[in-house]
Amino acid sequence: MNATASSNARTAVVTGASSGIGEATARALAADGFRVVCAARRTERVVALAAEIGGVAVTCDVTSEESVAALAAAAGDRVDVLVNNAGGAYGADKVEGADLDDWSQMFEVNVLGVVRVTKALLPALRATGGGLVVNIGSTAGQVAYAGGGGYTAAKHGLHALSQTLRLELNGEPIRVTEIAPGMVHTAEFSLVRFGDQDRADAVYADVDRPLVAGDVAEAVRWVAGLPEHVNVDELVIRPVAQAAQHQLHRGPIFG
Repeated sequence: MNATASSNARTAVVTGASSGIGEATARALAADGFRVVCAARRTERVVALAAEIGGVAVTCDVTSEESVAALAAAAGDRVDVLVNNAGGAYGADKVEGADLDDWSQMFEVNVLGVVRVTKALLPALRATGGGLVVNIGSTAGQVAYAGGGGYTAAKHGLHALSQTLRLELNGEPIRVTEIAPGMVHTAEFSLVRFGDQDRADAVYADVDRPLVAGDVAEAVRWVAGLPEHVNVDELVIRPVAQAAQHQLHRGPIFG
């Protein structure tokens, strides 16, 4: 898809598009003919991505009202799909030793950031007569685990936000979907969380085929391609090795 063709295409906005699930989602939607607005804090990365897929690059920090307003302006008057992907986990402290700055940052990005972006783009989603909001949650938004208090609290908040938004928009032609992945192996998620490559690598050690970013992007693509009267409220996806949040097989599975 080139920039000229994209001017007449459906528009998708993807936050956190500079890497991982966001980048893979932007590529998948562009391949399906969307004009993709690639939003993230790292300008060089989203500029390179947008140039490659014929999209639009926007430097955006979802914790900033001003930055989100600029994103809405760049997206235009009509948006067909909004993918709220920007998020992240910081630290793995127990509650009694919680770093409240980390907790605040996780809530700002994973919950309030989604509120800011959704508020700003709802008029454009309404203008299409059939908009779709996809919130990238996590199985951490369904089950708590020791050492994950701040992240699980934030993703539980996003889960509640998705449900509330769906109720409040009932009667309008706007769909709200939450996609909740389990273990996804990306280059940055665990590294950012722990700040140490060895600890990050240990998360995925001996796990036979954890999910990758492209798997989640395919789920977004599928939801975005459904008829406008079909709403997938919630989609939970895990690798076969992860039977539940608390049960992960380490060792060979596939031949």
